[in-house]
Amino acid sequence: MVRELQEAGFEAFIVGGSVRDLLMGKAPKDFDVATSATPEEVQEVFPRCRLIGRRFRLAHVRKSGALIEVATFRGQFDSDDDESQHASGRILRDNVFGTVEEDALRRDFTINALFLDPVSGDIRDYVGGYRDLTERRLRLIGDPDVRYHEDPVRLLRAARFVAKLGVEPDAETARRMPELASLLRGVPPARLFEETCKLFMTGHGMRSMEALQRFGLSTTLFPGLRQGAGPGKIQLGVLLRHSLENTDERVRTSKPVTPAFLYAALLWSSVEEAVREYVERGDPEYVATMRAAEDAISEQAQRTAIPRRFSAVTRQIWLLQTRFAKTRGKRWKRLLYEDRFRAGYDFLLLRAKEDPSLESLCEFWTRAQEEMETPPAAAKSGAGRRDRPRRRYRRRAPSTG
Repeated sequence: MVRELQEAGFEAFIVGGSVRDLLMGKAPKDFDVATSATPEEVQEVFPRCRLIGRRFRLAHVRKSGALIEVATFRGQFDSDDDESQHASGRILRDNVFGTVEEDALRRDFTINALFLDPVSGDIRDYVGGYRDLTERRLRLIGDPDVRYHEDPVRLLRAARFVAKLGVEPDAETARRMPELASLLRGVPPARLFEETCKLFMTGHGMRSMEALQRFGLSTTLFPGLRQGAGPGKIQLGVLLRHSLENTDERVRTSKPVTPAFLYAALLWSSVEEAVREYVERGDPEYVATMRAAEDAISEQAQRTAIPRRFSAVTRQIWLLQTRFAKTRGKRWKRLLYEDRFRAGYDFLLLRAKEDPSLESLCEFWTRAQEEMETPPAAAKSGAGRRDRPRRRYRRRAPSTG
């Protein structure tokens, strides 16, 4: 792709995290291309590409089954344009094109501002990113106060890079982070959901939480959780720690992970506390859990949007905890065939690490699964059921009346 753009007369480079990861000996999860061509000119070179974006126009190009994001070099932002910038300083629209040197200065961190020409093999460094990467230093380009106001998500990106790459922020980059955490309240919840998944579901979730705590960002991201010891910190229970560690292990072993389980662990402490309050007011435990679940998800969704396909599963995991406690009679056996039984059972095991009184309940449900005559999956598919003869229906003759 870079070669085709260059042959068409444009400058083009691989940029950003992919260059950084290559230099660190890591396999990039994707590649981004920066070019002097405008989005419309990129479309002339790659007619089937798709132009997207409002804040900054991009071209999505599919090549050999891969989706490559192509961006035009950005120029100096016009701070006098009221329609392009929020009163807080956050940039809303940024369709200002420029040179490769200007583009380097517009990027967030120096280690993400390296330009690689894969055709010649050259690397261009305009901001000292190569040296910072060698010294494992995280440094914002420009005035940190201005750059964080332009895009508050850079606060979370800084914490993520500390956790993921093992870099250490310089004094100026780190100093203003706790003070500016409140800027995250102005970021669209859908974007913060994506950032939360990057923080906790890519194999370094526990270190990400430690970084959020260190820089005082946790409370702003999870407003419904109990305040911890220190500004911007939340209380980290045993369940949450084990959940994050288990998620990291699953990522390392290529097992599936889901935001539904993550949010079930993150918000459980507030749900558990609300359930006790509702029960004291006279609500049955199951009803109290439903109300507490709705409260917790609604409050969190104001900060990080949780798509319904995940929030519904999170509710089911919590509601199963109430049903697990009822082991008398025969109705408990139905739980073994619930769609989310395994997720709820795994969550119960995590709860037992925090509350040893639940160990006997865990043993009961472990034995129940071992003693099951028909596995739930087989029962749902029809296996193990006696085949019934198909009933035949005689076709009725059409009425002539």
